[in-house]
Amino acid sequence: ALRIVNVALEVAGPSIANHPSLASLAKDTLCRNLFQLVRSENIAILHESLRVAGTLLATCRSVLKLQQELFLSYVVACLHPRVPIPDEPGIDPVLYQGVPQAPALVKPQAATGTSSGRSTPVPVRDRQKLGMEGGSRKPDAREAMVESVGGLVRIPSFMVELFVNYDCEIDRSDLCTDMVGLLSRNAFPDSATWSTTNVPPLCLDSLLGYVQWIADRLDDEPRTEDLPSKEKLQQQRNKKKVIIKGATKFNESPKQGIAFLASKGIISDPNDAHSVTSFLKGTTRIDKKVLGEFISKKGNEAILDSFMDLFDFQGMRVDEALRQLLNTFRLPGESQLIERIVTVFCEKYYNSASPEHIADQDAVFVLTYAIIMLNTDLYNPNVKTQNRMSQEAFSKNLRGVNAGKDFDQEYLQEIYEAIRSREIVLPEEHDNKHAFEHAWKELLIKTQTASDLVICDTNIYDADMFAATWRPIIATLNYVFVSATEDTVFQRVILGYQQAAAIAAKYGISECLDQIIHSLARISGLATEHPPDTSLNTEVQASGKSIMVSKFAVDFGRDNKAELATLVLFRIINGNESAIRDGWTQIVRIIINLFVNSLIPTSFTSISRDLDLPPIPLQSPAHVIERNDKANEGGLFSAFTSYVSSVMNDEPPEPNDQEIEATLCTVDCINACRFEEILGNVSELPVGSLESLTMSLLSHLPENESPRVISVKPELPAPTPLRGNGTKLLQNADQPVYDPAVVYVLELATILALRDEETITALGSDVADALQAVTRDADRLHPVALSRTVFYLLSLLRASNDHKYIRTPVVLHAISSFKQDLLKQCALPILKGIQGCISGPLELKKEMSSSPDFWAVMHALLPHPEAAPLVLQIVEAVAEGPSAAITADNYEPAIQLLNALATAGSVGARQEQQREQVPRRANQQQQQTEKEKKPQTPEAVARASAALSVVSSLASRVPTFIQHSHLETEEAWRAYWSPVFRCLSTQCVNPCREIRSKAFGLLQRCLQSPQLASTDHKEWTNIFGEVLFPLINQLLKPEVYQTDPGGMSETRVHAAQLLCKIFLHYLDLLKEWDGESELWTSILDIMDRFMNSGQNDTLVEAVPESLKNVLLVMSSGGHLVPTSEKPDEQTPQQRKIWTETWTRLERFLPGLIPELFPGAQKEATPAPAAAAAPAAAPAATAAPSDNNVAENGETEAASPTTSEPAAATNETKDT
Repeated sequence: ALRIVNVALEVAGPSIANHPSLASLAKDTLCRNLFQLVRSENIAILHESLRVAGTLLATCRSVLKLQQELFLSYVVACLHPRVPIPDEPGIDPVLYQGVPQAPALVKPQAATGTSSGRSTPVPVRDRQKLGMEGGSRKPDAREAMVESVGGLVRIPSFMVELFVNYDCEIDRSDLCTDMVGLLSRNAFPDSATWSTTNVPPLCLDSLLGYVQWIADRLDDEPRTEDLPSKEKLQQQRNKKKVIIKGATKFNESPKQGIAFLASKGIISDPNDAHSVTSFLKGTTRIDKKVLGEFISKKGNEAILDSFMDLFDFQGMRVDEALRQLLNTFRLPGESQLIERIVTVFCEKYYNSASPEHIADQDAVFVLTYAIIMLNTDLYNPNVKTQNRMSQEAFSKNLRGVNAGKDFDQEYLQEIYEAIRSREIVLPEEHDNKHAFEHAWKELLIKTQTASDLVICDTNIYDADMFAATWRPIIATLNYVFVSATEDTVFQRVILGYQQAAAIAAKYGISECLDQIIHSLARISGLATEHPPDTSLNTEVQASGKSIMVSKFAVDFGRDNKAELATLVLFRIINGNESAIRDGWTQIVRIIINLFVNSLIPTSFTSISRDLDLPPIPLQSPAHVIERNDKANEGGLFSAFTSYVSSVMNDEPPEPNDQEIEATLCTVDCINACRFEEILGNVSELPVGSLESLTMSLLSHLPENESPRVISVKPELPAPTPLRGNGTKLLQNADQPVYDPAVVYVLELATILALRDEETITALGSDVADALQAVTRDADRLHPVALSRTVFYLLSLLRASNDHKYIRTPVVLHAISSFKQDLLKQCALPILKGIQGCISGPLELKKEMSSSPDFWAVMHALLPHPEAAPLVLQIVEAVAEGPSAAITADNYEPAIQLLNALATAGSVGARQEQQREQVPRRANQQQQQTEKEKKPQTPEAVARASAALSVVSSLASRVPTFIQHSHLETEEAWRAYWSPVFRCLSTQCVNPCREIRSKAFGLLQRCLQSPQLASTDHKEWTNIFGEVLFPLINQLLKPEVYQTDPGGMSETRVHAAQLLCKIFLHYLDLLKEWDGESELWTSILDIMDRFMNSGQNDTLVEAVPESLKNVLLVMSSGGHLVPTSEKPDEQTPQQRKIWTETWTRLERFLPGLIPELFPGAQKEATPAPAAAAAPAAAPAATAAPSDNNVAENGETEAASPTTSEPAAATNETKDT
């Protein structure tokens, strides 16, 4: 018969659903009998019944909404194991968390008690056999049920229909969630112990089929015609969750539950009894015992009255009304509470039903109590059958209580028979055939108002459905992946991972994708919380290639399952990066572990070229081994010798072939993960995804603890020295700490933050805080880590100029606060970072160059041999160009730094002097070769020359600086001209001739600047007393002369010529100055010292020629007037100049005056006071009073301002 029915359904099932009469037959008679047959223990009947049920639901389920729920609820209750998943050795229980231990549709067990007329609950086994809880079915029966469920799940739209029609409806069970939980739990191997060995693979296949159907629909066009909106279902599901949570709270504390439901809008007014009772009666999720106690509690009289008002007792016998009432809650145990309920019930029943056989309300009260006592007596298992209450006894107990009369005996007999035939008890506590009958009657009543099942062949609900069901799926995949041994199983599980990840990424279910990543990372073993020890890593070199053999790489290379999990993990990550959130924590941990073991690149050139830094240095290997073909021929003796040697030297033994092979397997596996491609995808992620990654990166920075101390291969300081055999020497215990992982994290975070303006805004603040926190611990950081961290911070500072989370003065002050030695070791990266800032926005350039800390850092780093070029470039960028940032605040520091750069060029003197010392005995050919060789200018000299050029450019802008300074004339002259002259004067005595020569040229240009002089003869005349005279005084010192004995003579000639040129340049302006005579006298004294300095003939020839030119110009300009020409027309100033000139030239050039001025005469010998005039001249023009100097370093006292010829000519003339 069942086969015939099955054939009929297969042929005409959809047509049956479309005919009302046939559909009604299927809804009631067919389903009622079929579902009872499903409970049969006869395996043949069970098989056929399940086949017919499956065909019926597959073809007619659109009109069998509640019937399908009843059937599937029973199957789930039968098949879902209620025992915990057993722990398996080698499988982390964390991997399979999320598998439900029981279906959600199972209601809490009813509390025990006697208030409902039963003293003990029904045994569980009896309830399972006769009620709706399923039961302990035989293994073959379970397998048949699983096959039936699998057939339904294979219908593409079946699971989504369950989700839409049940999980998203408030009054229905979560069948879709329970079905997935059922399949997940039975896919575990232990389910075979109470079913058959076929059940786990059947459930796994059904589960993976469910995932595959969703994955296959990912790219389908969404179909929404005649379907409920996704938003409406989401609202219903959210409301359902709130109700379930509120009911749970109510079962724990009715007061808190009502308050919660009211806060969520489920109960409109918690003070309105009707609102409260309507919810309590309308939901099936309230504990019946708690409900009975709540409505009967003192103080809840209004609740009890309102609850009774919800019932319609009209036309019912009193036992029928009582049965309807007690179907909704359990009577409390206290008699006082029972009395309250019975009292209100009697009042409501009497007023609404108006029973003709009952005289008054008191009679109803007594009769109701008698019915409760009868129900208890008839069904109490502790009462013997022969002692149970008879109808006569029941009637006897009620004599005279109906307003003094007896009740109608026929009426009492009907009540007795109704109670005897069917117990008054909660529906879920029925333990006989009435259980199914009652449930079926309730179902038929609900079908009259229930809507038809919605057929959902669409993907618009897949996102919400998968979000509700992914946890047990991933947990099952994890368990099977770890425990599986067959390749086919691995393939199916891997495909399941990939499909689940694709679904999660498509629909933005980040929590699912994060869990997949977390699980595979744990299986791979790469995501260890504590970084692996790398101190014993060994580098093996062969055929021009090298690999780093480490315990980490060897262990991983020997674990095939870990390698497979890693490949699957990175395949899932690749392309799905934007949906990852918390999973970045595991990914970052893996990346760090791979990085410190040299298994991934140490630079980020594939995603950023903005950071001009070398690759991040790693730990130097403990041992470096070179292998070749001959090395393998040593045999056992060679291996033994190597082992003994390593033991004697307290070193790790050389890796054997198996370890190298395992490492090569690891390298191949990691290369196959396509890490660079993933990194490229990461660099293009939206900001929301990058925030999660950046936070995960920064969370791996150490907190208040030093990183591990290891040796490194940095650019600064030098690598850890190695022994002759290639092994590492012991380190100094005081060596600064270094953790390459910290540097890696900071560099990647900086690159991500610097990607564009959006990332700078969203990520910059957090990254900047992390970088500044690291730099605050500078004294404990290795120079490599500190220097790169500062570079990252400066790079971020440049990019975030429009933001306020990094303050330039704070950053510069932090850098300038580093210890001097540490700062020098960090020189290059810091300078590169500063250079980037200077070449950035003009506002940042000005703010940085105006900070005293900026110039302090420049001065501190200048001595570093490789830092000077960068320092010069930085200063040039600050001082020159259209966006120059030189102001009154930084003008003098800039000049001082340029002066220091120029001074550093003195190293070029040695090379210049060596070129002069070509041996005279060398043959002519050798000398010719030396001459043809073009000398290469040392870099320091070139930098010095460039620095002087910058000084010159600044000097050309001095008038503009003075104009905008608003300073007094004297203050402005000293603020802007004096620093330039001090710098150039200093370089005029530089041991390097090239620098001296350029400095003299620039000094002359500055001294002859049209904006330098003025007619008021105030500040500018200081160029003689404060610039030229001190410069010549320095040149005449023996220690200065000895710095370049071969070239300093020529420099002195240049000095003498410069003095004369500048004097003549300003001669016309000096004519009106009262100090002209004193200035000229001082110049003559300087020339006297030059002539008597013991120099070669060059100076002796140059000085007279220069003086001749000066005297002739002075004469033609009326400054020097011979006495013999117009003695009466000489002014006192002219007379004084002529007399002083004659007197002083007679000392060291006695024939010069007569040669230039034939016939001229000296009027008279000047008075001592006049001779001493220069000493009384203003400070600005006073001649130097240093001792005269000879080339050999001997000195004799000389007083160029005295009038005695003997004192003036007592100079040493040795050459």
